[in-house]
Amino acid sequence: MYVSDRLKNMAESATIKMAQLARELKAQGHEVISLSLGEPDFDTPNHIKEAAAKALQEGYTKYTPVPGLIELREAIVTKLKRDNNLEFDTNQIVVSNGAKQSIANLSLSLLNEGDEVVIFAPYWVSYKEIIKLSGAKPVFVNATIENDFKITADQLEAAITDKTRMVLFSSPCNPTGMVYTKADFEPLVSVLEKHPDILIASDEIYEYINFSEEGHFSIANFESIADRCIVINGFSKGFSMTGWRLGYIAAPLWVAKACAKMQGQFTSGANAFGQKAAADALLTDMTPTYEMTKAFRQRRDLVLSLLKEIDGFNVNFPEGAFYVFPDISALYGKSVNGKVINNSAEFCEYILHTAHVAIVAGSAFGAEECVRIAYSASEAQLKEAISRIKKAVDALQ
Repeated sequence: MYVSDRLKNMAESATIKMAQLARELKAQGHEVISLSLGEPDFDTPNHIKEAAAKALQEGYTKYTPVPGLIELREAIVTKLKRDNNLEFDTNQIVVSNGAKQSIANLSLSLLNEGDEVVIFAPYWVSYKEIIKLSGAKPVFVNATIENDFKITADQLEAAITDKTRMVLFSSPCNPTGMVYTKADFEPLVSVLEKHPDILIASDEIYEYINFSEEGHFSIANFESIADRCIVINGFSKGFSMTGWRLGYIAAPLWVAKACAKMQGQFTSGANAFGQKAAADALLTDMTPTYEMTKAFRQRRDLVLSLLKEIDGFNVNFPEGAFYVFPDISALYGKSVNGKVINNSAEFCEYILHTAHVAIVAGSAFGAEECVRIAYSASEAQLKEAISRIKKAVDALQ
């Protein structure tokens, strides 16, 4: 029995692995609080579920066009103009089985062996492995908590070579919650203007979970680079539709055609009734989305206030998504019962088995000094979880 070399060389998703470990502890009878997965704890709004049920009754149970139902692509075009002031045609939209597949489509259809992709770090765990699967090389530009996890123009320029094919990042960011503003983007765009052959892939899946005064701003709004920008988005986060598996890209026509061709050989189109409901999500009542964002903002403020009471935690002020990404490196070298904490993975293992709280090591996101805590849980659970974490940290000597 054997598996392919590409599978051997692929790391397991750290977030999924930690969630599995938490489930195993729960099965043993422990009261585990999981703050590891990037999944809203809210249910999908009722009007979206009702739209799916209606679509089923109307017979939306067959294959769909590979790039998506025209109704959904039209809704996405409307949304992009309404919310982002971006102009796209329906033939520039490709709907996929989640934004993760959208990124895989881009990687497999646009990258060759030896190409390089500049990734802003800390980064979402799957970026690295998806890029490697295509044969391309991920090149990381590392931001730190001192700079609010935002890279500089000088860093970007230094990372670009004659092999650079694409730049990839998320804003609002998973795992840091950082949000790039228009002013933040301007010096980066000045660098990218000098490299007209580089594509810019902007992962905006957390668009609606944004607490900044400016609100969400897409890099695709810069006219000088707009014809090279690929906007990645979906329904999992802003509409709490994680299990529906629906994402999309808005891209230059040639990129959209390439991704549709790739998807046609892997999965074909996403499910029909889900797409009908997704169109309804974009074009009807957005109140549940805004209410969810309001709740996440309250949770962020709660979590920040509680984490600041833990010695050794250095926390910035995230403006979006539903994560905090504290620097806990001050705790490295400390121990309890002879067990020394040397890195983020060991710290997370200690917290899981001592406090029965699941969080994710920053090493999975390219930041060994940090851990990711998802506040996609109730306020009562968050208070209990952080109380347990504090007790475990206080025990370290």
